[in-house]
Amino acid sequence: GSDDIIAGNVSKFIVLPPGYCGQLKKGHLIFDACFESGNLGRVDHITEFEYDLFIRPDTCNPRFRVWFNFTVENVKESQ
Repeated sequence: GSDDIIAGNVSKFIVLPPGYCGQLKKGHLIFDACFESGNLGRVDHITEFEYDLFIRPDTCNPRFRVWFNFTVENVKESQ
């Protein structure tokens, strides 16, 4: 569930549609939070234009998730 502990950041995590087998295409997003202050713990594919992002709690106070710091690569035009 959403209360599960998320440990660590995603690192160059490629999000593919469920059941997809094949080469990486433009539009298959690559999320990365493996840098100081990065805090993206998990990404789930919903649709081509929708993803569920799970932000890790603040290091000093686990009740807070006050910023969103990650990068996204491999986007296609108008995505």
